[in-house]
Amino acid sequence: MSGHSKWSQIKRQKGANDQKRSGVFTKLSKNISIAAKKGKDPESNSALRSAIDAARAASMPKDGIEKAILRGAGELPGQIIEEVVYEGYGPGGVAFIINCITDNKNRSSAFIKSTLSKHGGSLGGPNTVAYLFKKRGVLRIENSNEDTQLKAIDAGAEDIKEEDNGLTVYVLPEKFEETKKIFDNLDYSSMEMVPENRLDVSSEIAEKLNKLLTELEENDDVNETYTNADL
Repeated sequence: MSGHSKWSQIKRQKGANDQKRSGVFTKLSKNISIAAKKGKDPESNSALRSAIDAARAASMPKDGIEKAILRGAGELPGQIIEEVVYEGYGPGGVAFIINCITDNKNRSSAFIKSTLSKHGGSLGGPNTVAYLFKKRGVLRIENSNEDTQLKAIDAGAEDIKEEDNGLTVYVLPEKFEETKKIFDNLDYSSMEMVPENRLDVSSEIAEKLNKLLTELEENDDVNETYTNADL
């Protein structure tokens, strides 16, 4: 897949130990709650439907998903959380978009700034690197075949990549929901920030980036991390 994305995070989450999975579920729960603020019915709330799909892909328990929906809809007590997006650079000039869901923006901002700096990067302002990415629907299809590719092409896929014994399909946001309905072997789907172009990095920079990504993703406030590095 182009760059580092939510799918690469989900793949690692599936193999995480119980302690790490608990942290993963916390993030997924926040994501669901944020989406549920716009309505708790996933049939009429596409953002919630995508958040639930991501939670299921990570094997999050059903009762945890349901509680997160109710909390976001204001039917369960809990801290007020909000979504904040940070942009900046990592080692090697790699672009970063970091989406946080937090109950304390000052804490999140301080963490992102110090972590990027520690790993040779820097925090930028709005639109520092956003122009390097485009919002796209990303669908992961397991056990794909030629018929699957033809279906994706007919659905208007912008890009199709064969990888990891499956197919990754990129579609325009307005085609996301209708394309999801076409595949019965859909393993994962989400709206993501996809880099326009992948940036080749040396093995040394890749190692530094992976350390930075690991530290970011282990923080409970960090929900999604995107880069244009070809890792």
